[in-house]
Amino acid sequence: MIPDITVLWVIAFLLLTTFLLNTLIFKPVLKVIEARVKAVTDARDLAQTAADRATTAGNEYTQKLNVARSEVYRQMDEKRRVAMEQRAALLGQTRSMVERELADATARVQQQAADARATLDREGETLAGAIVTRILGRAS
Repeated sequence: MIPDITVLWVIAFLLLTTFLLNTLIFKPVLKVIEARVKAVTDARDLAQTAADRATTAGNEYTQKLNVARSEVYRQMDEKRRVAMEQRAALLGQTRSMVERELADATARVQQQAADARATLDREGETLAGAIVTRILGRAS
C-alpha cells in the first residue's frame, strides 16, 4: 500500500506550519519572555545591591553620628570642667579678698573704737576734772 499523496501534502504543510510558527512566533515570544525574566532578575539584583549599600551607608552614618556626639559631649564636659575650675579659682580669690577686706575693716573698726575709747577717757577725765572743779571749787 502506497500512501496517498494528500497525506504527504498534509505532512509537508504540517512541517512547514510548525517551522513557520516556531520561527515567526514561538522563538520571538520565548526571547521576549527570557529578556523580561532577565530584566526582572537584574532589577532584583540591582535593588538588593542598592538596599545593601543603603544599609551600609546607614550604618556608617549612625557610627559617624555616634562618634561626633561623643566628641561633642567630651568637649562639653571639658569646657564644663574648665569653667568649674575657673569658677572655683574665682570664688577662692573673691573669698580671700573679702576675708582680707573684712579683716582690714575689723582692724580699722577696732582701732577707731580704741581711739574713741581713749578720746572718751581723756574727755571723761577732763569733764570729771571740770565737774569736780565746779562742784568742789578746787583743782584736782
